[in-house]
Amino acid sequence: MSEPMKIKLDRTMCDGFGICAKHAPGYFSLDDWGYASMIGDGTVAEADRDAVMRALLDCPVHAITELGEHGPLGQRSPAVSPEEATEPKLTSENSEAITEFVR
Repeated sequence: MSEPMKIKLDRTMCDGFGICAKHAPGYFSLDDWGYASMIGDGTVAEADRDAVMRALLDCPVHAITELGEHGPLGQRSPAVSPEEATEPKLTSENSEAITEFVR
């Protein structure tokens, strides 16, 4: 069994559209001005995963994020070997960048 989905809500980004509460009312409530608050600790039951993911994807300001090792739509990202993850070594000999500012 996979680990449970975990989400967080950034209330500073919320613009009060209320779409999250429409899709997942068990996880989001709206205050008197329409701004969202999260219900619970952000752990999503497997049965509610689709509704919460719909709320996350439909949020126009991206105030809801999924925590953990998951990639888009709750799928794990492919493992990357340390050799592939290293940054390329850049040198200035072959650079065509302008080194002086001219007015």
